[in-house]
Amino acid sequence: MDSDPDEELLARVAQGDPAAVRALTGRKLPRVLALAGRMLGEASEAEDVAQEAMIRVWRQAPTWTPGVARFDTWLHRVTLNLCYDRLRRRREIPTETPPEQVDVGPAPDRGLEAADVGRRVASAMQALPDRQREAVALCHYQDLTNIEAAAIMGVSVEALESLLSRGRRALRVALSDMVAP
Repeated sequence: MDSDPDEELLARVAQGDPAAVRALTGRKLPRVLALAGRMLGEASEAEDVAQEAMIRVWRQAPTWTPGVARFDTWLHRVTLNLCYDRLRRRREIPTETPPEQVDVGPAPDRGLEAADVGRRVASAMQALPDRQREAVALCHYQDLTNIEAAAIMGVSVEALESLLSRGRRALRVALSDMVAP
């Protein structure tokens, strides 16, 4: 296994170094927040998940065993587990109207058309089965390799590629009217 680039910083977090906590949070929070946002589709829930994941980092740091797994792999898995907990709770609570979807697309200054595309893609992502959405989010939005994503998901690379293929196909179908002829 390659050396973990976060190992030294995590050791400093374990020793209670406030600067290390800020550095690790600054380094990891944006990606955790992005992953949670893609999985949940709601900014406020994504922020809650990201906060809980970072609290778990702080609590886990003193008992972290270097070399067992890469820190990023563990952090992505924790984030995904927290997302799945929230998704399960959503299914258990019946509502009369569906929750409002958060626009995770481009910034408003990019125009109404870009915002519409972002909403359509976000909606298509939310319609994917959980495991396909997880695979697409890890590989395409978190820029992880297939090997890294497979390790996080606890599946073989072949199974991940199958999930990606089915997810991409479903997205292509859902967004087919947006492709220029």
